[in-house]
Amino acid sequence: MQFSFANQGLVWSDAYFLAEGLFNTIRLAAAATFVGTLAGIVLGWLRTVSLTARIVTAPYIDILRSVPMIIQLILANSFLSILGLGASPFWFGTVALGAWMSAVTAEVVRAGLLSVPVPYRKSARSLGMNGFQELLYISMPLAFRTALTPWIGLVLSLIKDSALAGVVGYVEYMRSTQILITRTHETWLLLIGAGLFYFIICYPVSRYSRRLEGRIVV
Repeated sequence: MQFSFANQGLVWSDAYFLAEGLFNTIRLAAAATFVGTLAGIVLGWLRTVSLTARIVTAPYIDILRSVPMIIQLILANSFLSILGLGASPFWFGTVALGAWMSAVTAEVVRAGLLSVPVPYRKSARSLGMNGFQELLYISMPLAFRTALTPWIGLVLSLIKDSALAGVVGYVEYMRSTQILITRTHETWLLLIGAGLFYFIICYPVSRYSRRLEGRIVV
């Protein structure tokens, strides 16, 4: 005896399911970008002013930059399960993606700060500025011009990597698409829709960053 399952097509309620996944993706990407960027700015600054901080944080930076994100998510989730510690998929994804964002942003910030010419810093100090004033009014604005383009690239990568959060149970847009593909077998239609969604999200960010770069070029 053979059993066959009817092909259940898409229904209107699936649009709500996809919209919920879309919202989850944007929420996760925004939270991870915010947390990771703030931590990365602090970490990058510390790595420019302290040799001890640079040595201590080197393993953290190198591991997170070198190991694929999906491996980090699976190993971290398994480790927490072994310890008996639980966290909601959203917060786990935020911390995991935010940690990666902090590591790569730290290197971008460090490179931006180190690109500021030393005579500019010395001139600021000779005018009576203290270290904090020199950092706030001289180094940071100049570093921002250098770091903006690579940082935008990191944000775009994080938006796309948020699709990996599905491996820890977070139902973001790509995961909701996969669920519908399994049920309806509308593979091409749903995957094209997913591709268009990521394009619609990422392309305006890229275009706006180009406009912003043109306005701040020295």
